[in-house]
Amino acid sequence: LLLLVYVGYLGLGAGVLQALERPAEVQAAQDLLQQHWELLANHTCLRGAALKQLIEGIIQAYKGGITLQGNTTNLGRWDFSGSFFFSISAVTTIGYGNLSPSTVAGRIFCILFALIGIPLNLVLLNEIGQLMLLGVQHCARRLEEVFPWQKKASLLIKTCALVTGLLLFLLLPPLLFSDKEGWSYEEGFYYSFITLSTIGFGDYVIGMNPDRTYPGWYKNVISLWILFGMAWLALVIKFCINFLE
Repeated sequence: LLLLVYVGYLGLGAGVLQALERPAEVQAAQDLLQQHWELLANHTCLRGAALKQLIEGIIQAYKGGITLQGNTTNLGRWDFSGSFFFSISAVTTIGYGNLSPSTVAGRIFCILFALIGIPLNLVLLNEIGQLMLLGVQHCARRLEEVFPWQKKASLLIKTCALVTGLLLFLLLPPLLFSDKEGWSYEEGFYYSFITLSTIGFGDYVIGMNPDRTYPGWYKNVISLWILFGMAWLALVIKFCINFLE
């Protein structure tokens, strides 16, 4: 029965997503094809095969973090801050997919690094989550000692902890992303949840716009936000699991 509910839920998600996203995909494909033919028609010196090769080269370069800026190229995804952020995305299993090692040595090191880093990250998240939980329980006990309505006091503390977590990890960060990345609030909120839940689609990633200048503290603060936000969201998901079970 549980397996049927699970498959049915996935089927429901697939049907809704197909209805919402398929028309936009078809329209984007038509627009791209039209732009392709208009470019070839307006610039007869271009050949289809050569243009295709150039486009493929640009796509591969972009995946490696190299972008064109006038007559120069922009590097920076593999500087220390970029590499540190990649390390965070690897050990937390977020895996945005927008950046990956391209050398054999880098790929081998990434495997070994993640093999040790993922368990280490899980242990750390568990400890942070337990500390958060102990803090909430301690506050609840103190209130229960002061007020006679024990159940109401405990519920009040847990509600405050949930609301505080929502503010710190989901509702306020999109304002920072709007300022630094130029995203809308909805895009920032979407990125926050997709990141902290470790889904990590990679369609939105911070610090990757070559036209923007980011402060040195930006990625470091976001790394801490990811660490503590994942621990908080893990507690919320654990509560949901207990409720479903």
